[in-house]
Amino acid sequence: MAGRLGFGSLSAGAMQMTVANTPSNELAVTNFAFCSPADRRKFLAPGSNLAYALLGGSVRRQTRVSLGEAISVTRFIPPDNFNLALLTLELEFFKAKGKSEHIDAVALSQQIKKKFIDQVLTSGQKVLFEYCGTIYTFTVTQAGTEGQETADRGKLCAETYIVFEASPNSGIQIVNQRETANSKIFKQKDFNLQKLGIGGLSDEFTDIFRRAFASRVFPPHVTSRLGIKHVKGMLLYGPPGTGKTLMARQIGKLLNGREPKIVNGPEVLSKFVGETEKNVRDLFADAENDQRTRGDQSDLHVIIFDEIDAICKSRGSTRDGTGVHDSIVNQLLTKIDGVESLNNVLLIGMTNRKDLIDEALLRPGRLEVHVEISLPDENGRMQILQIHTSKMKENSFLASDVNLEELAARTKNYSGAELEGVVKSAVSFALNRQLSMDDLTKPVDEESIKVTMDDFLQALHEIVPAFGASTDDLSRCRVHGMVDCGERHNRIYRRAMLLVEQVKVSKGSPLVTCLLEGPVGCGKTSLAATIGIDSDFPYVKIVSAETMIGLSEGSKCAQIIKVFEDAYKSPLSIIILDDIERLLDYVSIGPRFSNLILQTLLVLLKRLPPKGKSVLVIGTTSEVYVLDSLGMRDAFSVSYHVPSLKTEDAKKVLNQFNVFADEDIDAAAEELDDVPIKKLYMLVEMAAQGPDGGSAEAVLSGREKIDLNHFRACLSDVISYR
Repeated sequence: MAGRLGFGSLSAGAMQMTVANTPSNELAVTNFAFCSPADRRKFLAPGSNLAYALLGGSVRRQTRVSLGEAISVTRFIPPDNFNLALLTLELEFFKAKGKSEHIDAVALSQQIKKKFIDQVLTSGQKVLFEYCGTIYTFTVTQAGTEGQETADRGKLCAETYIVFEASPNSGIQIVNQRETANSKIFKQKDFNLQKLGIGGLSDEFTDIFRRAFASRVFPPHVTSRLGIKHVKGMLLYGPPGTGKTLMARQIGKLLNGREPKIVNGPEVLSKFVGETEKNVRDLFADAENDQRTRGDQSDLHVIIFDEIDAICKSRGSTRDGTGVHDSIVNQLLTKIDGVESLNNVLLIGMTNRKDLIDEALLRPGRLEVHVEISLPDENGRMQILQIHTSKMKENSFLASDVNLEELAARTKNYSGAELEGVVKSAVSFALNRQLSMDDLTKPVDEESIKVTMDDFLQALHEIVPAFGASTDDLSRCRVHGMVDCGERHNRIYRRAMLLVEQVKVSKGSPLVTCLLEGPVGCGKTSLAATIGIDSDFPYVKIVSAETMIGLSEGSKCAQIIKVFEDAYKSPLSIIILDDIERLLDYVSIGPRFSNLILQTLLVLLKRLPPKGKSVLVIGTTSEVYVLDSLGMRDAFSVSYHVPSLKTEDAKKVLNQFNVFADEDIDAAAEELDDVPIKKLYMLVEMAAQGPDGGSAEAVLSGREKIDLNHFRACLSDVISYR
């Protein structure tokens, strides 16, 4: 409190004092009020040699008083726990200067404590002081006493933790700052991911925080002493709809820095020469200016690149003749980790195709943190369903019979976007019940809207996961279902299901391959489809030549590779390679086959899936000798021979069909020795029509039986199987 004070008349609890000049200018920057030694005793704190006076303001400039003016001064007694634990000061020049100066925060803190020790500082107070021959002012922006995070005032002591700030345009740069442990990088002290709309990604968010933000929580001097730089970029990759963009946007909202810049990859492209590179540079312009003016105190600038693979393809991979994509990669590399690299930027890229991105962009120092946002597990699906149904539950639109735990268990390999689609589909069924197609203007009773469990179950049939089991394709492979074909077939099924169990529980067998070989029509594909359905694996796909008709070798290989790549995104997967000889384009005349597809399959059958993923590959073939000659049979871990039906097997099947009279079954079975099950189905269907046709419905329903003579006649039509 600079200014020499003289006493006037006294009032109860207060003294009238007159404002006068200090004897010298040096005393004006001490923040003291001066009076005679005799008067000072009236302001002494109890048990102390320190004297405190409470004014209506601080120094003359602050109190807006003139020389000779009388002011009221009151004795101030400091309360308990009055020492300042934290003090935040904003610095500026007393007189504006055209140049900038770097101020060492540690040295300045020591100087301020030396000059102002035991003084009371108040929030909003401006104080003049001299440092290294220059007059500065500091404004108290935050004060915290022991046991109280924020306070109006407190006493400066040797243990006070001082944080310095400077406005961007002040020309002052603070270096070697020792900030408080309470970082201001985040807007909130804790994170509730479900409130942010993020479900099932807590582990991923923990990894992101550890790698990208943990170093930023600590003061800059800590990272400087550790000799490390902050992470400048991260890449979120994974299947579509798993929440990559959502997480990036919410990370941007959590941060206290500038508003994040969100860029869709193709948006930076321009038809004008050099304009694309300029667009990339413009994204970093604000961060460069901030770094130049504020140094280590600059805000964090977040740049979010959605679909980054669209513009950052591997250099040399595009053949458009312009080289634009290569220039974009070069420009990004320069900005992120070039000669004048920035330390106040965090670049977040998102992609479904990590393999397309230039490798130089993925190394440490650039997009160094790679976080896979995979399909949610059951607990994650539960959280996502809770997020999307919370509003309807709050407003009593969710029926009491809805069991989210059951829905989470049923929705294996559903992505977050697909689960949202399930909820929206279920709501559409509930809303549709309230509408009348005859009169759409009829008022709707809002209170009667209830989303039930049946609505969700119908929605599950409508919304099919992209990485789920191909139940329709598998069902088509066993149109007639499965019948008991005898002990030999049952043994193969049991052995194959043991392989399924092995893939589920064994940590040493992430990849198991099984070959089912046998004559044409003996039920190999049906058996493989049944194993896939009964396994209850979340991802089951069948690779068949019928989906590749007319495709080139390269396109076929790409499709096969994609099925395997998709399988690696699921924790448990089954891939069925149906009719391998057809996939290989094998023709006995020549012979001819596709070596490109053969080599692709040989590599994929031996390539281990990523850590934490397990795959069972089931192949089927009717020409095992071909696979032997091509060296492909040895690529399978185990091989099972699926036989044709013997007489006793055929009798067991016919008993299940119930289409023959009891006295004819033995005779019919004798005719069917060594017949494939597929042929048997065809024979029964043909014979059920009757000699004159029209008997199929009666025979198959059990009202009539197949005539044995007609059955033998049909058998002669397909005798070529023998």
